[in-house]
Amino acid sequence: MDTDKLLRENGIGPSNVSSYGEVAKLAASLARFGKTENEIIEAVRAHFVIPERTKTPFRETPKGALWILGDLGTDIEYSALEQMQNVMRIPPATYGSLMPDAHQGYAMPIGGVVALENAVSPSFVGYDIACRMTMSILDIPPEAFLASRSGLARNMQAVTLFGIGQGKFPDGNLRKHEVMENHRWEEVPPAKALKTKAANQLGSSGGGNHFFDALIGKVVTQAVWPSWLPVNENGEFVAIMTHSGSRGTGHNLATHYQKLAQEYTKQVASGIPKGYEWLAMDTDAGREYWEAMELMGLYAQANHHLIHDHFMQRSGIAQLARYENHHNFAWKDGDNYIHRKGATPAAKGQVGIIPGSSGSPSYLVEGLGHAPSLNSSSHGAGRTMSRTRAKAEYDAEKFDAHMKNADVLHFGIGADETPFCYKNIERIIALQEGLLVRVIAELQPTIVIMAGSGKRADDGD
Repeated sequence: MDTDKLLRENGIGPSNVSSYGEVAKLAASLARFGKTENEIIEAVRAHFVIPERTKTPFRETPKGALWILGDLGTDIEYSALEQMQNVMRIPPATYGSLMPDAHQGYAMPIGGVVALENAVSPSFVGYDIACRMTMSILDIPPEAFLASRSGLARNMQAVTLFGIGQGKFPDGNLRKHEVMENHRWEEVPPAKALKTKAANQLGSSGGGNHFFDALIGKVVTQAVWPSWLPVNENGEFVAIMTHSGSRGTGHNLATHYQKLAQEYTKQVASGIPKGYEWLAMDTDAGREYWEAMELMGLYAQANHHLIHDHFMQRSGIAQLARYENHHNFAWKDGDNYIHRKGATPAAKGQVGIIPGSSGSPSYLVEGLGHAPSLNSSSHGAGRTMSRTRAKAEYDAEKFDAHMKNADVLHFGIGADETPFCYKNIERIIALQEGLLVRVIAELQPTIVIMAGSGKRADDGD
């Protein structure tokens, strides 16, 4: 008899019973002694306090303010607005905002930000937990970098792996990092079961829109550019930049906790659409998800650091500075938990990275601490079309001409990841400039490496 399933089917689980471990032990013991399902449930209810909850309905109208930046129907599609309005109809939602790169996603739109009171939603964080950006500024003049670009591109290709599964790097070894010794691997049971998978994918990148770029940057706002960071006479510098998350491990953990969120939400609320569920932070499941999310944040960061560090070792080029940020994560703010699903933190003075597409500029920005946006900014340009439509409309000659004109060496850019699949990043940045962020530097891609259409992702991209 599967006693764990029996308990959950009867509204008894870690999401609503703090002593669930003892409950599960009793149920398993009774099952071994041949007790029936009804007898087990009766005994559990007799020996433990199982809270009865009044179910809160899905709100008829959104509650709390929803702040939007961008024109509906042009910058932001109406389907993304509809999804965000649904987000604001769940009981824990208190405030939301929609970035100008917003587009339809799974349940909550990409580019959505929401504050949940005493609750966390695995779906609103996203299935690629801690998808993030990392940029390293390199100790090499732009002229020297461009002169050796082909060789440096080969070094970039040698230090990461894209797509599903795992594999050894060109040097024949798996990557090592102290993150694999983090105490949470032992304390969070679902993470412990995935530790080997995580170790085997350490230092790799995902599929979809994940990338490894080299760029030439140009300082835009000298006042906030660190005086100790050298630039040439034109204010230019060289950087490498990565975009990826927590790989298959993060996706597996997100799937696990989303199922727990579905179970919990059914117990406390009614009429909640699929994908809009949550976990209360005063439950074991909510607290455990938070620890799993924090672990994936460290793991995703380690993946990026390994790529950057191994490139530096292989190329012999030193790092001068490093900037980084999550954009699929949740942050605690008093009693609220701020979820940014495809949105960049932009508190006052906080440096963030907003990437463009494979053939358009990216931006290093400083947050201005705009309260109505929940101190957030966009996480990119935002898609204009689905991957299916992009593949159907792919024009190889048009793409090749664009990349040649932009002078970008490119490898593995699939038909669903060309610049024509994305909004105009200059427009997206212009909407935010002086309001959400100020641009520190604009970066033009010179090398772009991605997984390619033939490689499938297992990280929920």
